[in-house]
Amino acid sequence: MPGRLTLWGPVAALLFCLLALFTTQAAGLGDKVIWAVNAGGDSHVDVHGIHYRKDPLEGRVGRASDYGLKLPILRSNPEDQILYQTERYNEDSFGYEIPIREEGEYVLVLKFAEVYFAQSQQKVFDVRVNGHTVVKDLDIFDRVGHSTAHDEIIPIVIRKGKLSVQGEVSTFTGKLNVEFVKGYYDNPKVCALYLMKGTVDEVPKLQPHPGLEKKEEEEEDEEDEGPSTKKQSNKNRVQSGPRTPNPYASDNSSLMFPILVAFGVFIPTLFCLCRL
Repeated sequence: MPGRLTLWGPVAALLFCLLALFTTQAAGLGDKVIWAVNAGGDSHVDVHGIHYRKDPLEGRVGRASDYGLKLPILRSNPEDQILYQTERYNEDSFGYEIPIREEGEYVLVLKFAEVYFAQSQQKVFDVRVNGHTVVKDLDIFDRVGHSTAHDEIIPIVIRKGKLSVQGEVSTFTGKLNVEFVKGYYDNPKVCALYLMKGTVDEVPKLQPHPGLEKKEEEEEDEEDEGPSTKKQSNKNRVQSGPRTPNPYASDNSSLMFPILVAFGVFIPTLFCLCRL
């Protein structure tokens, strides 16, 4: 009996340390997030300890939708699927205003999932931050498919009264304006978003998706190969067969038709004259 107690002591201590480590990491990430909203939905605390508040635009701008509650969302933790199942959309551009009190490095995380359209080029829009376009022509279905979580991760630096994002710089006045810009295809939307102080490496990543990973690898390979390789690949593309000749290229039927009609009228007329 004393031996068992001696054995369970270190095991219990190890389990306690692991639990404390996990809790500390989750709480640490939650503490770094200065603003988070579950767009179109109620408040929620995710598995990383991030507290998403209820959508402040409720009843003011756009429309909330929970159509995604009918569907499971791929790549998302089961406990956090609600963040991708609800959304806010608007028939015009709309956005959120995030106050920032301290300068430093920040990361803006935008969460999306296409739960309605089943093909690309049905919903396409831009995202702007303080007037800077940070996401151009976002087509969620084209990026990840249907009912699949997709995050846009945007690093931001604020120093000496200047905001720097994706190589562009502008004057910062204490507020971050995140705008979802209406395009030619349907309405802009967002499922959830948060702003944290830190770097991109600290942002929790979505679960892997085998089909999506293959597509992303192919896109990266194309970018690495460059435009010259793309042209070469198009040149080496195997055709489905020899080109079919145009059947109308040497067709003279349009010229022969009046002649045939003339003969058809002339011969009966000549026959009648001969009988007279």
